[in-house]
Amino acid sequence: MSDKIKKEKLIIIGGGPAGLTAAIYGLRAGLDPLVLMGPEPGGQITTSPEIENFPGFPGGINGFELMQKVIQQVESFEGRLAYEMVDELNLKQKPYTIKTGNQVYQTDTIIIATGASPRKLGLVREGELLGQGVSYCATCDGAFFKGQAVAVVGGGDVALEEASYLSGFASKVYLIHRRNQFRGTKLLADRLISNPKLEILWNSEVRDLLGDEKLSGIVVENNKTNEKKVLNDVRGLFIAIGYNPNVSLFEGIIELDESGFIKTNDRYMTNIEGVFAAGDVQDPLYQQVVTSAGSGAAAAIEAGQYIDSLL
Repeated sequence: MSDKIKKEKLIIIGGGPAGLTAAIYGLRAGLDPLVLMGPEPGGQITTSPEIENFPGFPGGINGFELMQKVIQQVESFEGRLAYEMVDELNLKQKPYTIKTGNQVYQTDTIIIATGASPRKLGLVREGELLGQGVSYCATCDGAFFKGQAVAVVGGGDVALEEASYLSGFASKVYLIHRRNQFRGTKLLADRLISNPKLEILWNSEVRDLLGDEKLSGIVVENNKTNEKKVLNDVRGLFIAIGYNPNVSLFEGIIELDESGFIKTNDRYMTNIEGVFAAGDVQDPLYQQVVTSAGSGAAAAIEAGQYIDSLL
């Protein structure tokens, strides 16, 4: 690690849609931000084989390609992207200190955009079949399964909404829930129960994924009777058991909500002055590329106004 401390006007932690959009706005405003890209440059959306709901791409676009274009846009404004991970930060006093494996930085203004990671089932081949039938986002990938049978795992509002959404494309939707009642709202549940395309598997859990290069079925077990059944018609498995915000660096430092997401006010500022948050790390509701990008833009505007107030 370099012993020399680098002082920055604005540091953005995270290189996904929120962080990179914040960088574009910060660059256009003359803030010269430094983006610490973290462990997953481009964010989790880079794993999506095609995105059809992002404005400006009527034919759809691969998630990796989309984020490469965003990175190129940042670089076209001579933005500085540091492919480093934050190891430690001190927000107790200004200037705030951020340490990576290579450098020590100091700044008065930070935008946190570290994103969130979907909770996984923990199955052996879950990662291997990601993008090949396994998905964590129905609105991203649902249309690829038009006329096919799919399954949704979960019992909260997100799972119920995704099952309802998928019924518009799929020939059949299995909704697999490990309990005997939904955690989601009654209105959503009632709507699904009356949906002729839907089959609910109560007290059930996915135990295995079938298929070589692509998903060709799943094995489901009833956790009360231990009875197993093979659903050979399932071609898409949508896992909707929640998101884990990437906040391990900030626990005990920045105020979090009851689900672990960073709490911000309506100007995207956290409980610490000069520290803002944007994207999935502070958004438990939408978890979309376009909403992350929008909040990144807003956070950068707010950070710029804050920096101006310090002059």
